[in-house]
Amino acid sequence: MKRRSTIWIAISAVVVLIVVAAVSFSRPATEKNAPVPPRLKPFDTKDAHTHPTVVTLDSLSAGEQLKQRLNEHPRIQEIRHNRRGDRSHYFYNEIIVRFRTTPANHDIRQMEAAIAGRLVKRLNQAFVFRSHKRTYEEMRRYFRTLPTVDYCEPNYIYMQNDLPRQTDVPNDSFYARYQWNLPAIDTEAGWTLSRGKQTVPVAIIDSGVDLTHPDLAHRLSHGYNVLADNRSPDDENGHGTHVAGIIASQPNNGEGIAGITWFNPIMAVKVLNADGYGTSIDVAKGIYWAVDRGAKVINLSLGNYQPSSVLEEAIRYADAHDVVLVAASGNDSTSQPSFPAAYPEVISVGAVDPDLSYALYSNYGDYVDVVAPGTNIASTFTGHRYAALSGTSMAAPHVTALAALIRSVNPRLTNDEVRNIIIQSADDLGDRGKDPHYGYGLINVYRALELAKFAAASS
Repeated sequence: MKRRSTIWIAISAVVVLIVVAAVSFSRPATEKNAPVPPRLKPFDTKDAHTHPTVVTLDSLSAGEQLKQRLNEHPRIQEIRHNRRGDRSHYFYNEIIVRFRTTPANHDIRQMEAAIAGRLVKRLNQAFVFRSHKRTYEEMRRYFRTLPTVDYCEPNYIYMQNDLPRQTDVPNDSFYARYQWNLPAIDTEAGWTLSRGKQTVPVAIIDSGVDLTHPDLAHRLSHGYNVLADNRSPDDENGHGTHVAGIIASQPNNGEGIAGITWFNPIMAVKVLNADGYGTSIDVAKGIYWAVDRGAKVINLSLGNYQPSSVLEEAIRYADAHDVVLVAASGNDSTSQPSFPAAYPEVISVGAVDPDLSYALYSNYGDYVDVVAPGTNIASTFTGHRYAALSGTSMAAPHVTALAALIRSVNPRLTNDEVRNIIIQSADDLGDRGKDPHYGYGLINVYRALELAKFAAASS
């Protein structure tokens, strides 16, 4: 009870950070005949506070606007997954073709002529072709006749998924007033056990990062811009910068907000464009790049309802290289499995509100492993600013940061052991045991690090 009252006090100071608000749209309706999630005490928003440098953005509505733009785009095709209208998107005139053996240059020229198009991108044995005249289905029929082709699939579009112990409380200016999320998961107590290590880098596969943000600049390691194929993953959208701040905004520097880790370096990998979306081939390429350069944990606050073979291969590659993978479950209030979150190698994260109730925008289902704070999360934003966003995109980096702290405490733990510690240490919410809304429960930083330290001492 003491912990709950403490969280409530923090809530009253965090509820809404209103300075600039996007145009308001309704949230997606909950799935028809869906089981009603267990709810705790309602979240009271009447005592709002403001700060002139903190921006509140309606990230959930922005996501809906982006989906609508994709639905209306003449070059983008949609897939309807169920009656309620959960959709995935892909470019109608592009195709990913995986070859069993690398085709020769003259063979590629023949293929380009046959589809009235050209080769635009390559990742290992997967090639992306774009046609000026042919649709995906027409190209698929052609490539399936070639004996060297392993499989064909669309170039799917992935969107960001936005929305009593002795402890050291950081002196960051917004911490006490706005950051309800860190005390809610026992972060302060966890810091008495570990604050992270520079030997455990974290990769953020997203829209990049504000490379000169004063709360992030000293935490950034080498990065990669997949879209431009260069080493400058500057953020034109803001989403990746917000995710990075939750994990690594420099604590105890007297300004801004406090990230969950103090020392772990961040590898920014830009795969989403200024509008907040990217393709399966680019997300996969970003994963390979991060794994090959030593990432120990990867955050994927993005998703699509259509599984992709090229992305699944990248996920399996990361898992085989002992990388912890964390992904957002999605923001459509649906039980439709979202990928990459639904892949078994990935820790799938749902969101809770400040009263620790299931956030009604959060996707749910058997594939959800744990939940973390996701509503009104203050963090860094582009233009050296700070913003409060909501979504499972905000919940996932809490789990990513916890995985980095666990690997800092005990670097000998495998990725599967890290996952098990996160699950075993979670605070059970909702129905007893694992349930579709809360998974195994709300992550607990202190308890997880205790388990990791015990495993280190007993090994």
